[in-house]
Amino acid sequence: MNNQVEIDNLKWNEEGLIPAIVQDAVSKEVLMMAYMNKPSLQKTVESGETWFWSRSRGELWHKGATSGNTQSVKDIRYDCDSDTLLVLVVPAGPACHNGTYTCFTQSLLGTEAGDKAAEGNRYAILNTLESIIAQREAEMPEGAYTTYLFDKGVDKILKKVGEEAGEVIIAAKNRSAEELSWEAADLLFHLMVLLREQKLPLDEVLKVLENRHTTRKEDK
Repeated sequence: MNNQVEIDNLKWNEEGLIPAIVQDAVSKEVLMMAYMNKPSLQKTVESGETWFWSRSRGELWHKGATSGNTQSVKDIRYDCDSDTLLVLVVPAGPACHNGTYTCFTQSLLGTEAGDKAAEGNRYAILNTLESIIAQREAEMPEGAYTTYLFDKGVDKILKKVGEEAGEVIIAAKNRSAEELSWEAADLLFHLMVLLREQKLPLDEVLKVLENRHTTRKEDK
């Protein structure tokens, strides 16, 4: 969205508002939904952080102005009907006023139904893990190991990635499938923590693998 013309051409409701769905640009978790009017959208575009219109207070509000939990905007998209926005952000803390990473913490279908939805997807745990790691970074719960890693910073995380890579090598040399599976899991976990610290989506890594595979097939 580069100019005022595109903003004007969006379909605003009778109150001059448009719903804005806010999504973590890295983990792809949906964080919250709020409303924007033209001034708040313009401020969002100009400042690079999210601004909304509060229907209850009747005023503009800058997300994180008081809590510090701002949202750095990476992209703003609109749907095929031009009546809903998707705002991709990197959050600096919880999105919800309750202190949770996302506002969408309740399930109408229940945990069991949600688990069944993931059946058949052998990589579902990676999606789940990416979201949990993002949640830990946002909420920084006391006593959590991931909180400890983020608190210590990139040098500690890099050290753990190196240590776990060494453990994988040792397990492989030992020819122990059980040991190797455990150490490989530890390495994957710490690598995903590193990706989150660097704000690099796992999707980008998978995209590189896919592009390499496609290129090699075309070279044959």
